[in-house]
Amino acid sequence: MSSPHLGVVGLGVMGRNLALNARDAGVTVAGTDLGQDAVDGFAQEGGEAVTATTDLDAFLAALPTPRNILVMVPAGKAVDAVLGSLAPKLAPGDLVIDGGNSHFPDTQRRHDEMAARGLNFFGMGVSGGEDGARHGPSMMPGGPKEVYARVAPILEGMAAEVDGEPCVAHLGAGASGHYVKMVHNGIEYGLMQLLAEAYDLLKRGAGLGNDRMGDLFAEWNDGELRSYLVEITAHILRQPDVVAVAPDETPGHEGPPEGMAGRYLLNFIKDTAKQKGTGKWTSQDALDLGVPTPTIDAAVTARYVSALKDERVAASSLLGEPAGRAPGDPEELVAAVGDALLAAFLVTYAQGFALLKRASDAYEYGLDLGTVAKIWRGGCIIRADLLETFREAFDADPELPNLLVAPPVAEALIGHRGALRRAVVLGAQAGIPTPCLSTALAYLDAYRSEWLPANLVAAQRDYFGAHTFARIDQDGMHHAQWEPAGL
Repeated sequence: MSSPHLGVVGLGVMGRNLALNARDAGVTVAGTDLGQDAVDGFAQEGGEAVTATTDLDAFLAALPTPRNILVMVPAGKAVDAVLGSLAPKLAPGDLVIDGGNSHFPDTQRRHDEMAARGLNFFGMGVSGGEDGARHGPSMMPGGPKEVYARVAPILEGMAAEVDGEPCVAHLGAGASGHYVKMVHNGIEYGLMQLLAEAYDLLKRGAGLGNDRMGDLFAEWNDGELRSYLVEITAHILRQPDVVAVAPDETPGHEGPPEGMAGRYLLNFIKDTAKQKGTGKWTSQDALDLGVPTPTIDAAVTARYVSALKDERVAASSLLGEPAGRAPGDPEELVAAVGDALLAAFLVTYAQGFALLKRASDAYEYGLDLGTVAKIWRGGCIIRADLLETFREAFDADPELPNLLVAPPVAEALIGHRGALRRAVVLGAQAGIPTPCLSTALAYLDAYRSEWLPANLVAAQRDYFGAHTFARIDQDGMHHAQWEPAGL
């Protein structure tokens, strides 16, 4: 068995930081990149403890066998290009880990192709951004379990820790690692949009300024909502715009929009948000598997709507701007938003974990959802105190169909769903869009409804297409001879 070592292909921001993280953990590290500047920068920062080269053969020669190689290049064709260059030069038993945001069907294909060559392949989700990569990310590897023991000490030394437990574990077979990371990102989309809607309700609905909103988010982060995204939202709200200048110092410029002070950076950021596609992938596969994830779906759609800036400006002139302010005492809305966020957060996580459960069965991943919750507690973007509650719930009942029926989650929802309803109602009365808060409420109401009006949908399908329906008083499927319309 060779000494702990890691080769890193791709020395961009994430690759370089992960390589330096491994070096700090006592791992022998070699890095390669097509760009000389990237190699030189890594060599300078890594010092004599690392090997840095643009020569792939020299890179491979620097690694003892069986080799452990982490590929950190953009998802898509670049990964295939790297694997095409590497595979002919590798020896049986070597391990290649794709640490990018690859789509899970691509990962499964690559896994099978590498296995046919006698090579091991992992798809590994990495979450935590630049800082996490350098100081401790959450990592989600999936692939052949027997080889994981070889790299476990390396990855555990690099990962974030919570209560002495590393935020990395072997998750399952095939493309399971990248699937879990995809769902992580789908949940991330949902949580981010929920926070944006809370900000909108407080800003337009209650008329609060950035300082008060920053205080509220900081206060919530000291309680049940403690999480990375709530924490950074408080910081973002208070961030001054250090490059902003007064209107009279800007020739030919009329200054910021009415009501916007030049003090806060957030007030000068254009209201459009981009995406890289992982949220969309989550929604697409959820639809394929028949798993409802409406809050994640609404978050993806909200980003598409945000991109229609010119159309929205034109429509506001034609259709009229919403009133903006919620009726009644603004403090009623302020009081509701924090509890509404907690309820909606619980619902969003529940949708994501329900998708993981179904996918694990459909794709034979063998996921342990308690382990997923454990490694998401630190390092990753969706880390939150709530994840310990989820871990305990799955450890207590590995077959739990949905987190909403886990006793501690159900208790929290019963106590906070009224606030979620008030926030959605007050937002609707003010004309403020709350797509994720609204779908979280609708999902919760639907999931806890003993009866739903789907009997009418079933009847309609049978009426126009003879698709049959189930009866509550008889077994089997049935078709009715419906009276023609108009009689």
